[in-house]
Amino acid sequence: MNAPAPELIALDGVRKSYNLGRPSEAEVLHGIDLQVRRGEFIALMGPSGSGKSTLLNILGLLERMTSGGYRLDGEAVQGLDDAALTLRRRRTLGFVFQFHHLLPAFTALENVTLPVLMAEGRVGAVPRERARGLLDAVGLAQAMDKRPGELSGGMQQRVAIARALVMNPPLVLADEPTGNLDTASSAEVFGLLRRIHAERGTSFVVVTHDPRLAARCDRLVELIDGRIARDEAISPDRGAEA
Repeated sequence: MNAPAPELIALDGVRKSYNLGRPSEAEVLHGIDLQVRRGEFIALMGPSGSGKSTLLNILGLLERMTSGGYRLDGEAVQGLDDAALTLRRRRTLGFVFQFHHLLPAFTALENVTLPVLMAEGRVGAVPRERARGLLDAVGLAQAMDKRPGELSGGMQQRVAIARALVMNPPLVLADEPTGNLDTASSAEVFGLLRRIHAERGTSFVVVTHDPRLAARCDRLVELIDGRIARDEAISPDRGAEA
């Protein structure tokens, strides 16, 4: 029997509360225990208001939890200051959102290299070539010099996927990455994520409302009222039927 892949993320009893101006705080996450192993492709589902976005923001070091433990690639991160969290986020995490957030004045290539520019203050020949390779890998070799307004919605999202990968993160967090696309583009973009996962071994946590897309993942985590209601592997047969 093969040993399980090492843990990339381990959440232990994570809680998140917001002070909404009332005497008492509103708790939206209630003691979340969650592990993400290297190479996993996870669907995160749940109704509106279940806490999915809050959990994803905590996983992405974009928001601090109120209490609990969080180990990222073996390191406890809950006590790190903002500068240290920023460094960990740049080194370990990539992000794909429902709305691609591309800079309209930048070309596709410039948008992909933006994380490198922010991290290092310049874009050298090696990361620029890596960005070109990623755009080629997502089928945009002929569109590197085009600006977002010249690209379709699906093509813009593929640029965003390349941007998420340019720093070679072991984990990509995707928040409804196909939610703003038509059915055909949605299937194409999701298929691209799965191909990247298979070829590169990148871990993915994908928030989706679409059960057909969730069925194509390897594992389903369902959040209801700020608690994990279901956490189970998805059989290959079920994914093939979707």
